[in-house]
Amino acid sequence: MGFLNSIFSSSEENQSDSKVGWRQLADLGQLNEIIAESAEKPVIIFKHSTRCGVSRMVLKQFENEFDLHEKITPYFLDLLEHRNVSDEIASRFGVFHQSPQLIVIKDGTAVFNDSHGSIDAGKLKQFI
Repeated sequence: MGFLNSIFSSSEENQSDSKVGWRQLADLGQLNEIIAESAEKPVIIFKHSTRCGVSRMVLKQFENEFDLHEKITPYFLDLLEHRNVSDEIASRFGVFHQSPQLIVIKDGTAVFNDSHGSIDAGKLKQFI
């Protein structure tokens, strides 16, 4: 049962254990903050489905590889809880919705996105 809990448990439970230092993205107004922040340094948004085993595995792999704490600001979106925010991200940044999905915002623009098994924390170094 522990394995199933690790895959299907809530995002808040799992994010508290993460070394990434995620900021929870739960409000449409935060998108304006992300745009402003991205003028200073890149911002990433990780869109995650708490009901998807693939999303959980990709998230854990990403968290294990992420090492750009001071250079990139990381946001985490539980898209099942905040689908309206996910839809606005797709609209505002011109990025087709996928899950899991990693989006890099720089100077207010989505400059990169990847999904599923293509998500790799090592690719982020090119944006700092």
